[in-house]
Amino acid sequence: MVFDVLDRPDIGQVLFHPRPEYPGLTEGPEARTVRFVMADGTVIGGRLHAAGETAPAILFFHGNGEIASDYDDLAPLYRQLGLTLLVADYRGYGISGGRPTATALAGDALEVFDQAAPMLAAAGLKPARLLVMGRSMGSAAALVVAEARGAALSGLIIESGFAETLSLVERLGGVLPAGATEARDGFGSLARIAKVTVPTLIIHGKEDWIIPFSDGRRLYEASGATDKRLLPIAGAGHNDLMMVGADRYFPAIAALAR
Repeated sequence: MVFDVLDRPDIGQVLFHPRPEYPGLTEGPEARTVRFVMADGTVIGGRLHAAGETAPAILFFHGNGEIASDYDDLAPLYRQLGLTLLVADYRGYGISGGRPTATALAGDALEVFDQAAPMLAAAGLKPARLLVMGRSMGSAAALVVAEARGAALSGLIIESGFAETLSLVERLGGVLPAGATEARDGFGSLARIAKVTVPTLIIHGKEDWIIPFSDGRRLYEASGATDKRLLPIAGAGHNDLMMVGADRYFPAIAALAR
């Protein structure tokens, strides 16, 4: 997968907002830094939050302005539900090397997934189920994985995901070259989710002005899964779903993971 238009530096500045890791992270049996080594030698960082030896595990791809350790404060909520959370960064984010591009995001997502099971096993974990989850920009990574590795997945969760990449680029202020099309130049999220048949949960804020709720509905409608659910969170925008709708957000994730 190569995304020539999305990889242009001016578009990349709109799509990605990398930042380095915080100093002094806590390391221990329940929260530890992990490293994935890509085929080209680039190291991608992440954080592993273990709930138990056979607890279902969620491989999580975060938003474009976040880093894996941002989820350290939220991970205990997943562990309380009996879920292991493995959060992966992108190139240039946290401790990761390289610089972020759309092409790297997609390719690295597959490599990270392929390394996730052995990494979990090395940590003494044998999850009964493995799911992939993507938030915002991470929805593109999650859908790449779900389309290509669906047979190895127990479920897909999309939070605040976008239906069309080029529309998002324009909403964020990017200027696309003449003739750019979603089918040729975008991540193709609608086409990808149409091929995904594992149980799917789509969560979206009704007041999201960055990625409108209509995008979540389009993803839901395009999904190829027979077991699928669209969870709208009334009053929630792009970054406050868990705060506004925690009483529905976490039970829905737990239900899918179980």
